[in-house]
Amino acid sequence: MIQTGDQFLVKKINKSIVLETIKKKSPISRIQISETTGLNKSTVSSLVNELIQENFVYEIGLGQSQGGRRPLMLLFNNTAGYAIGIDIGVNYLLAVLSDLKGNIIHETMLTITDLPFEEIVDFLKKTIQSLIDQAPSSNYGIIGIGIAVPGIVDDTGKILFAPNLGWENVDLKGIIENHFRLPVTINNEAKAGAFGEKIFGAGKDVSHFVYVSVGIGIGTGIIINNELYKGYNGFSGEMGHITIEANGKKCLCGNRGCWELYASENALLEQAKTLSIPPAPDEKEVTLSHLVMLADTGNTDVIQLFNQVGEYIGLGLTTIINTFNPELIVIGNKLTSAEKWLMNPIKRVVESRSMRFHRKQLRIQFSNLNMYSTVLGTISFAIDDFFASTRITL
Repeated sequence: MIQTGDQFLVKKINKSIVLETIKKKSPISRIQISETTGLNKSTVSSLVNELIQENFVYEIGLGQSQGGRRPLMLLFNNTAGYAIGIDIGVNYLLAVLSDLKGNIIHETMLTITDLPFEEIVDFLKKTIQSLIDQAPSSNYGIIGIGIAVPGIVDDTGKILFAPNLGWENVDLKGIIENHFRLPVTINNEAKAGAFGEKIFGAGKDVSHFVYVSVGIGIGTGIIINNELYKGYNGFSGEMGHITIEANGKKCLCGNRGCWELYASENALLEQAKTLSIPPAPDEKEVTLSHLVMLADTGNTDVIQLFNQVGEYIGLGLTTIINTFNPELIVIGNKLTSAEKWLMNPIKRVVESRSMRFHRKQLRIQFSNLNMYSTVLGTISFAIDDFFASTRITL
């Protein structure tokens, strides 16, 4: 629906500008908001008063004088409500409760290996309810739930295909919304990871970057001109399924020789089985953390295994570099724990195979957010939806 430029729309735009300014720059005074936004003082004062009444903003006392009276400073009320973020991986479920600035209040990590959809939904409902019960009292309560999955999600939030989970045409959004009567957003986990890095991580001040989620599979989230690129139908970023071996292994997506079959956590664990590496004493199967520990203690077979996987990661990154010419590539998800053993082979392959013009100013780094890029992205989506009624996009 096209909104006409009447006085109500103008007020809504101005209120959105004032709130976003306070969120980003608080503590800030009314006069500073006026100077920053160009809005006149009376408009700012009126809008700030409304935001105070709505409990999104509050006064925290007097600031330093700039030559006149000391100004009253304003702060965004990040505890006016709380959001829940869920990252559903192939073998884990990470759930967090955060305030309206993404500060994590509680978190839960569950193992969900090889569980059917119904059991995962049951776990999900119990976990969400537990976080709701732990949420502090607030004016707006739980403002929304953001969920990320490793699969193709359409614009309505329906999960069309998640091959590594064995899901197809799943309306998880409807199931959770009907159960909790709360707004729910569903997104691809790599896109959520890219958004999390843009808001909270390495991508804060970067206009063009690609987030590469390396877990059981591989997905990518693409930021172009500071915006998350979704593609025509919202399906962009399935770089884990680019072909790197023409006659390679069969993939669950239906293709052969997909990148994620050679460069993911799953590829690492499958190769570890061929080396007959025993699991840790308290575990049934070899895990990534156990392999990292073995490499750290000098196990040459495992070190070579990481080197091989790192080279394959570098091979796929070369395609990304030559295609998108990013300023930054951020590698996230579970393989961040193996950065020490992966970074050198990745860089070695990238430097030998990518076009020199494209990599001249490129940076490659592992995420400082570790496992939290995606879940923080889901929270940001939920918070954005909550404030959508106060924000105007021109």
